Amino acid sequence: MKLKQGLTRRNFGKLSLGSAALAVSGVPSIVKAREAFTFAVPSPSALNRLPFWVATGEGYFEEEGLDPTLEAVDGSSQVLQAMAAGKAQIGMPGPGPTLGARSRGVDVKVFYNFFPKSVFGIFVKEESDYNHPSDLKGTILGVGTADGAEVSFAGAIMADLGMKAGDDFEYLPVGDGGTAAVAFMRDEVNSYVGSIADAAILAARGMKLREITPDEYLSFFGNGMAMLESQMNSMPELAPKFGRAIVRAMRFASMPENKEKCLAHCAVGNPQEAEESYAPSLFDLALGRMTPTSAYKDRGFGYMPPEHWQLIHDSSVASGAIPAPLPDLHAVYTNHFVNLMNA
Repeated sequence: MKLKQGLTRRNFGKLSLGSAALAVSGVPSIVKAREAFTFAVPSPSALNRLPFWVATGEGYFEEEGLDPTLEAVDGSSQVLQAMAAGKAQIGMPGPGPTLGARSRGVDVKVFYNFFPKSVFGIFVKEESDYNHPSDLKGTILGVGTADGAEVSFAGAIMADLGMKAGDDFEYLPVGDGGTAAVAFMRDEVNSYVGSIADAAILAARGMKLREITPDEYLSFFGNGMAMLESQMNSMPELAPKFGRAIVRAMRFASMPENKEKCLAHCAVGNPQEAEESYAPSLFDLALGRMTPTSAYKDRGFGYMPPEHWQLIHDSSVASGAIPAPLPDLHAVYTNHFVNLMNA
């Protein structure tokens, strides 16, 4: 396996799995061609993409005849841009940006629910007087990027409370990790909308935070794996094969005795992250958010509840994230491959 680095998101970037095939004893000079493709993700965190790196390290992609290249870009919008431009065959956008892209005519379709529980939250300083998002009227909400999935997440919550960005509160892109911590310390923002990884990094930087996300919004699932429908038609076996490798990796990672091995696999994807003190706890947090809730566990990994898509869609319309209801919400996602991936 070879590992390349190129374009970075904020600290890291393009991580490529080489196409060198593992020689099989007893089958000299016969190497089966593997299908090469690019998988675009919205951040460089390997722990937030842990089943990808576990599937790589355990050889599951190779067994499926796949040769993936992972490319980390800056948020869901850039993931969708890479997909629309044909630079990535599979992407990992958030549901809000996906709905927005579909409303603009991009034929993106989600086929695997990577984070069945919300990966985002609204965080405030521990000593602050903010206890609920309704308390944030007239304040500045820090976000990683101006058009990332975290903006859709926060926008839906604030819209349900009758508040709109620009009128009742402001967004301020402050990046993640250390730059977000600096914004907090300088009081440039009153709260921060970020992922569990962001929260773990902020805590490691000495920030004492409280989460004020209402429980009912934790069903706003996070990023999923998606393809353009045109790509699905031209590469019909890619989604189920890729998903099957991811499911095998999730099952492997869910066994406590495999944690150290999984952390080692993730260290290949992001060596700096692996050296951080928060890495083991972030692994546990991320794995928990990637595991289906008890209500849907029997449906298997990757399943998307239609009612949750409807909830996210309706909140996106109410917040103005998409200009009008989509004529066919089912065109945005499919559970067609779930049984194949979990077989």
